[in-house]
Amino acid sequence: MRRIRPVRGRPSVTKPGGLRSRPCAPVWLVPFLWTVALGLWGLSREDSVWRDEAATWQVALRSTGDITRMLEHVDVVHSLSYLFMHALFECFGPSTTVLRLPSVPAVAVGAACVAEIGRRLSGSAVGLGGGLAFGLIPSVQFHLQEGRPYALVAAGSGLSTLLLVAMLQERRNRWGHWTAYGCAVLVCALLNWLSLLILPAHLATLARARAGRGTWVRWTAASAAATAGAAPLVLFSRTQSGQVSWIPPLTWHVLIGPAVLLALAGAGALLDRPRAGRLSVTAVGLPLLAVPQLGLVGISLFKPLFVDRYVLFSLLGTALMAGVVLGALVEAVRRRSRSAARRVLPCAVAVASVVLLPQSLAKRSPQSRVDDVLAPAAQVERWKRPGDAVLFVPAARRDTWSVSPEAFAGLRDIALKETPERSGTLKGVEWDAARIRTEMLARQRVILVTDAGDASGPAVSARDGAKLSTLREHFRPVADEQVRGRRVTVYERRTP
Repeated sequence: MRRIRPVRGRPSVTKPGGLRSRPCAPVWLVPFLWTVALGLWGLSREDSVWRDEAATWQVALRSTGDITRMLEHVDVVHSLSYLFMHALFECFGPSTTVLRLPSVPAVAVGAACVAEIGRRLSGSAVGLGGGLAFGLIPSVQFHLQEGRPYALVAAGSGLSTLLLVAMLQERRNRWGHWTAYGCAVLVCALLNWLSLLILPAHLATLARARAGRGTWVRWTAASAAATAGAAPLVLFSRTQSGQVSWIPPLTWHVLIGPAVLLALAGAGALLDRPRAGRLSVTAVGLPLLAVPQLGLVGISLFKPLFVDRYVLFSLLGTALMAGVVLGALVEAVRRRSRSAARRVLPCAVAVASVVLLPQSLAKRSPQSRVDDVLAPAAQVERWKRPGDAVLFVPAARRDTWSVSPEAFAGLRDIALKETPERSGTLKGVEWDAARIRTEMLARQRVILVTDAGDASGPAVSARDGAKLSTLREHFRPVADEQVRGRRVTVYERRTP
């Protein structure tokens, strides 16, 4: 007889009666596709772009030389993100879709990594539940459609954690795998160097797994190489620390969110029942959540830095612990009915989706952000007349011009001395207060773009004070509109 050679790959499943079914799809694929669907839903947010995304947009429109010159003065922490988006804009053109689309597969990769880690450590139910849960977390949904680098960091952090788990499980110390691990950590650090807080989280996992000496040596080498690669960025960014001066000091109410997450994760840890001698989900997920959150709290005691998006990647740990809870629920139902156990996860996801629907809809509306830079640009275009001047208070509101220059065609920015591109800044360099006042008094009509309602505050510079006082004393408002966090007012010169 001819010998039949075995076929490598996933084994087929034999059903009762001798029928064979096709191999099941990998567990990670379902959370990946689910998260992509969540990300594509309402991606444009009614064609709105808020101020943080506007910074990415306007920088990505500049030449590589202009970007490099700007990074010497501001936003060096986002250098890799800006260059990446510049390349995308060069290839596909600027649009809200190109701006936000990278975040969608990035978060989906994070969800897929959660699913694969959960499957490896505790079975398909835990992996599938955790992967599906990740995309539903409200703050994850926020950054799922955001033109900033935090989703990319979550993807890289998920990959580095999956690599670590795979190497601990297989007890292999291949330098190629550790090199991939170090590269993932380094890229994340270049996107947001606070992502280096994942290293002490992984350190805790190694300690809990009682890793061997060879594993410790290779992990230390990979971690040290990644940290050394990011060190120049970390050190240089400290010269631009004034950029985060807006972050308020740590208060107790800020800690409520992390405390709730840790409490829920702790509850999940009580339900985790790892097999003897095997790495547990809790040993990976709990440090991944707790260490970055508590680490950022500790840093903020000396330098206010606590902003939840800086440690968005820690929510991978939240999703893993949610998977443990869902897996325990599936197991409890399976003891009574196998057929009912198959419906637990779909029902749980459906209920969670319905409960979180108001949040999901809110995250996809322009009102979910502080403001919208495109809406005031459209208003200016409707109201402008030949010969009009335009002013921005504060100067950072010039981002609406930078993102939509065609709407301001024919207008003169009378406060601007050097453009943002020429000065290597985000908002440009303005004339002194006396020069601005003189320019204003030479105009008959001035259009002012500023913050609306509660978002506006008192003038913080002599230039802004001169703009507002001159408008009050010598001009009268003839049209005024507040739209999506910004305010556009048309002033005409008072008659003597």
